[in-house]
Amino acid sequence: MKATGRAREGWEGWDDYAAFYDWENARTLGKRDVPFWERLARQARTPVLELGCGTGRITLPLAKAGITVVGLDRSESMLARARKRVTRAKLARRARLVRGDIRHLPFAAPGRFRLVMAPYGILQSLLREADLVAALRAAHAVLAPGGIFGLELVADLPSWAEYRDRVTLRGWRGRPGGVYLTLCETVVQDRAKGITRFEQTYEERRGRERRTHRFSLAFRTVTVPQMTRRLESAGFEVTAVLGDYQGGPWDPRAEAWILLACKK
Repeated sequence: MKATGRAREGWEGWDDYAAFYDWENARTLGKRDVPFWERLARQARTPVLELGCGTGRITLPLAKAGITVVGLDRSESMLARARKRVTRAKLARRARLVRGDIRHLPFAAPGRFRLVMAPYGILQSLLREADLVAALRAAHAVLAPGGIFGLELVADLPSWAEYRDRVTLRGWRGRPGGVYLTLCETVVQDRAKGITRFEQTYEERRGRERRTHRFSLAFRTVTVPQMTRRLESAGFEVTAVLGDYQGGPWDPRAEAWILLACKK
């Protein structure tokens, strides 16, 4: 979706990104965080709710591990890919996929979940403070008393260097001889507003045929101390701040910024 005549929302661009999401993430984060979320989910009584489940990168491994998980995403294009993967893996009884807005969760019964997960900086796609506050309150409402809200912030977002028209990734999607992808990217930092925008141009090449796809992704910088204060204001008690996916301690230079908070 393209915004016209107004400031672009953080969620815009994700429908267009869906076709390239798995390919790009396989070359960046990969599955390094999946065992962490699986361990956390095993400690909770199911069902588990994942905010921003996308194409099922975390949802499916959890379901394969025997965990009942509800994956929620706003992008129909992302969910369509996740549904195909759930169907192929015959995991429909374990993995339920729901289209919805993380600011207004579509679950009538309060206190339904023992764990709500917000992996991989999904909350930072909320560019306005009021939207972040709404999402934290919504997560609090669907958690059972004593339930855990686990979230990850993008650690290197504040220090991301600006650049223009840089080829950052290229390679085959699927087997060589199929589709060759090239990602050319521009990064723009609005330091005053704490917004990082990734203007992405994907070129698909199949033989002599070329297709170009352009879209923008935006994220808001939120530091660990800032998120801690917002969680406390929403009725949570922060119980752990971690700096890696093995549970190591956090500091501002840590590879991961993970917060675990308990519903009081």
